[in-house]
Amino acid sequence: MLSKEHISEWLKSLQDDICKQLIDVDGNAEFTEDLWERPEGGGGRSRALEGKHIEKGGVNWSAVHGPMPATITKGLGIEPCDFYATGVSIVLHPQNPFVPIIHMNVRYFETNTGLWWFGGGIDVTPHYLNLKEAHFIHSTLKEACDGFDPAYYPKFKTWADDYFYLKHRKETRGIGGIFYDRLGGEGEKSKEELFDFMKTIGNTFCKIYLPLLKNNKERKFTEDEKEWQYLRRSRYVEFNLVWDRGTKFGLDTDGRTESILMSMPPMAIWKYNYAPEPGSPEMEMQDYLKKGIDFINLEI
Repeated sequence: MLSKEHISEWLKSLQDDICKQLIDVDGNAEFTEDLWERPEGGGGRSRALEGKHIEKGGVNWSAVHGPMPATITKGLGIEPCDFYATGVSIVLHPQNPFVPIIHMNVRYFETNTGLWWFGGGIDVTPHYLNLKEAHFIHSTLKEACDGFDPAYYPKFKTWADDYFYLKHRKETRGIGGIFYDRLGGEGEKSKEELFDFMKTIGNTFCKIYLPLLKNNKERKFTEDEKEWQYLRRSRYVEFNLVWDRGTKFGLDTDGRTESILMSMPPMAIWKYNYAPEPGSPEMEMQDYLKKGIDFINLEI
């Protein structure tokens, strides 16, 4: 029988592996590790990064447990219970504006009433559009999904478009990726199969991000391009603070605030009523912040 402890230990090994690969490709990366305990039960291992090419990043592992807060049980539509949640969460903000922001979360959740499920995904937020890279990102995610179920990629891609959406701006956070939640517990696939799927998605992170970082980290950029990066980062902040359910879950369950808000960029700016110049690369990026774009089959 697959136990929550086994899943949690694998997630810790995933954190170790990703951190090692990021250190190697950055060239000057050094993680600051912070071990923390949650008074209500459990704790985590947060790793923060300020490197040469990764301006700010976080690769966090946690395993928390205890009584489920009433606000969460009500939101999930379940009875009062004890819960166990474990996962790895990553956000990387690059130095170079031609390298995108990337986010990954893979997690497992169960209650003492017998409910369990997996959730997670990977999504990418470029500052500048590169259709070849967008094709690569989505093709790689589709390949990872297709090995388990051909229905997964289109379903989870649509889910990502709908989830990573700034309703108040009427724009997507980036070019999307995949997102899924409450996967399992309904008998369509075993826990072992879905754990294998989670492992595949976790191992896909470096397959996607390392080439993007290697290919763009030394590109020249201007002050104006850096300012656009700061403007796009402000949209990232807005989503995470206003709409992200993971942020809300962490704060509502008395998680560690510093770890939860590690996704915030080191610098962001807001300009009143700002709009990119028509025909500019910035406007091209803005035009692709829409739901339902098929990045795999676009003409490049």
